[in-house]
Amino acid sequence: MTTLHLTHGSALAHLGPAWHPERADRIRVVERCLEQERFAGLVREQALVVSEAALARVHEEAYVEATIAGLQNGIIAPVDEDTHVSAGTLEAVLRSAGAAVQAVDEVMTGTVRNAFSAMRPPGHHAGRARTAGFCYFNNIAVAARHAQAAHGAGRVAILDWDAHHGDGTQEIFWSDPTVLFCSTHQWPFYPGTGAASECGEHGTIVNVPLPAGADGAMFGEALRTMVLPRIAAFRPDLILISAGFDAHWRDPMSDLALTEADYRWATERLADIADRECDGRIVSLLEGGYDLVGLARSVEAHVTALLEPASCRIQGVIGSTPECYTAACNPRTSGQSPAVI
Repeated sequence: MTTLHLTHGSALAHLGPAWHPERADRIRVVERCLEQERFAGLVREQALVVSEAALARVHEEAYVEATIAGLQNGIIAPVDEDTHVSAGTLEAVLRSAGAAVQAVDEVMTGTVRNAFSAMRPPGHHAGRARTAGFCYFNNIAVAARHAQAAHGAGRVAILDWDAHHGDGTQEIFWSDPTVLFCSTHQWPFYPGTGAASECGEHGTIVNVPLPAGADGAMFGEALRTMVLPRIAAFRPDLILISAGFDAHWRDPMSDLALTEADYRWATERLADIADRECDGRIVSLLEGGYDLVGLARSVEAHVTALLEPASCRIQGVIGSTPECYTAACNPRTSGQSPAVI
């Protein structure tokens, strides 16, 4: 068994203003990175369209219907000033959520060990009936609910390491003891939620706010002491990752200072837990990450860790991972402008 990689050309057709950070080039650099020979072992598939039934497990039915109808007409309501619509948005939205379902199906049935979806738009700010922060439907929540409804997963653990708190995911699972939601994020910061005191009705919300300037050492300490033990103790049937890479030191959308090595270390530690508790089952969905070089390097490190067997995982301290990226993954050193890759 190996790692599934999901993407689709529709992710490039969801367009916004030229200045918008959540842009199609994000997918272009990720796909170029994963074309390297070292990733030849990936199982590559095209993302399918999500069903409205899968969306309705997470979102209010009226919201699902209104959102799809609005996107068909080129408009959407409610919408915030950061979340834009183009002629290609609807298909991208439906396939981004569809990839979440597809990944869960293949991981839960044992077709692959784990999966990474490189789709956009992201999803973790979308609430039950709320579009926000570049997000329309909450892909990670759709994945969790599908695992429970279609595959009988009793407990699902989510780790969101995006620099921005996954307020939509927290809202959706606030009262659910069967889903553990853990988040590391910059604080105080957009969207204003994610205080350590926000624990959910059953104590299954774990927020670990990080101050501006927090580096890999602080991130690693947060995971070692507050997050990974909670995930292991929860004994999940599936681990989901809201894989935002905008906490990278290069990223203009946060003031955190992680490196690609930190993401690889974190992925390996989650894989250790997954191997012990749920037959290695991990589904990772792309969230943020807006500096193209930082994003490409981080995705390479993350997917490398998903692909490697347990015997090859680095067991040292965070930040010790060598050679997490190559020139092929780096638009600047490869002589190409990130804007035209």
